[in-house]
Amino acid sequence: MQMLMPEPQIFVERTLALIKPDVIDKEEEIEDCILRSGFLILQKRKLQLSPEQCSNFYADQYGKVFFPNLTAYMSSGPLVAMVLARHCAVSYWKELLGPSNSIRAKRTHPHSLRAIYGTDDLRNALHGSLSISTAEREIQFMFPEVILEPIPAGQRARDYLNLYVKPTLLAGLTALCKEKPADPMTWLADWLIEHNPNKPRLQHHITEEEHQ
Repeated sequence: MQMLMPEPQIFVERTLALIKPDVIDKEEEIEDCILRSGFLILQKRKLQLSPEQCSNFYADQYGKVFFPNLTAYMSSGPLVAMVLARHCAVSYWKELLGPSNSIRAKRTHPHSLRAIYGTDDLRNALHGSLSISTAEREIQFMFPEVILEPIPAGQRARDYLNLYVKPTLLAGLTALCKEKPADPMTWLADWLIEHNPNKPRLQHHITEEEHQ
C-alpha cells in the first residue's frame, strides 16, 4: 500500500503590529505579552508619523467619517512598529487583539489586548494587519529598508520541498533504517549536517611548488 505523505506546508507568517501613541507607556507590558503568546519580534522601531503619512498608511479608509480623527490620533505622538512572526501570525495576532472597538471588546473579549489597553472605537491601543497581503504592504510601509522575500505556499512550497529537501531527507532516513542507532534523532541530525548538499567545501589546490 502506498504511503500517503501529508502535503508540505510553510508555517511561518509575518504580520505588522503597532503600539499606538496613547499606550506607548505600556510598551514593555505589551511586548512581554506578545512574546509569551509565541510570537517572535523580527523587526522593531519607534517612530512618529506625520498626518500625511498616516493618510497614506490608512488609504483604504479614506472617505470614511472617522478618517480625519484617525489620522490626527495616529500622528499625535510616537508609536512602536513591530514585525511579528509565528504560525498563522495574522489570525493569531487578530485574535489576541480582540474586536477593533475597545468598548465592545471589554464586553465580549475581556482578556484581549484592546479590552485591556484600549479606550473606545478610535483609541483602541493596537493595530494588526487584516490579511497576509495587507501585512506585506504595511510592513513595507513601516520598514522600507527591509527586503521581504515571499513565503512559498501551495504548489511553490511543494516544488521547493521536492527539489531541495526531500532527496536528502529520504537518503538520511534510508541510512537511518539500515544503521538502527540507539539514538535515532541525534544520529539523523548528525547525518544531515554531514551530508548537507549546500555545505561549504574548501578546495585546496596543490601548486607545482607544493608538489615538488
